[in-house]
Amino acid sequence: MPLTAKTQDIEIFLTVVDAGSFSNAAKLMDQPVAKISRAITRLEQALDVPLFNRTTRRISLTHEGQTYVDYARQGLNTLAKGEEAIGLLNQCPTGNLRVDAASPFVLHQLTPLVNEFCQAYPGINLDISSHDDVIDLLEHKADVAIRIGDLADSNLHARLLGRSQLHIVASPEYLQTQPINSLEQLSKARIIGFSDAPHLNNWPLRQAVHLPFAITASSGETVRQLCIAGQGVALLSNFMVAKDIQAGRLHCVLSDAISSPNRRESVQAVYYRNSAVSSRICAFLDFIAPRLQL
Repeated sequence: MPLTAKTQDIEIFLTVVDAGSFSNAAKLMDQPVAKISRAITRLEQALDVPLFNRTTRRISLTHEGQTYVDYARQGLNTLAKGEEAIGLLNQCPTGNLRVDAASPFVLHQLTPLVNEFCQAYPGINLDISSHDDVIDLLEHKADVAIRIGDLADSNLHARLLGRSQLHIVASPEYLQTQPINSLEQLSKARIIGFSDAPHLNNWPLRQAVHLPFAITASSGETVRQLCIAGQGVALLSNFMVAKDIQAGRLHCVLSDAISSPNRRESVQAVYYRNSAVSSRICAFLDFIAPRLQL
């Protein structure tokens, strides 16, 4: 009688694919590495094909493994959605949910939604951290992270939450002393940039111009505060400066000079597909997506 692939073994297989190694999958699932290895062996025996090429340094999918992974993911996702739908008919998701995002996104987008979310899902305990650089979800034990801009090649699942337009902004006080009505004037202005994310200092302008970065900061929120304090000009996302612009604390300049869409506009949630927390992740993302003011 032929062996039948077990759902748990398929879940472990996909976790190994997403995590990139047996040891990372073991950490993600809080299981011994030996158990992960045995599950992969059982699945290979059930399918009668090798799924991974193994060396002492790394693993990679075989041709058969690459063929199987999409079907396995689609099948398990369908089952998970069905289980979540049934579960939500009777009760709300419960447990801990660890969310990470850059500090400006936490302050301007997530913080205003926390009270309403906790009322809607009283069984979910939120743990919110803020890192302005890209973190490793496994290392920081985060379930889901909100990232701004295009994603590098990754084994993580991604969900696009929307796009946030970029604005060149400065305080009215600064613009009184240093008007900016042309790229030439911009090139002579005091530009505020990012010290720990130099790629953010490559502004997507329709016409190339040299920008003199006189001040840099590691946090986008610090850059915003420097702008409001009249210290210079910066390129910042709408999600963090829209209210400043409406209140007159900041003014937009040279709006037509920015090329849009661009690589910095997308706002995405990234996560590992882990059935243990998937209902909490789905509940959180479904809740915030229509309420974000990007």
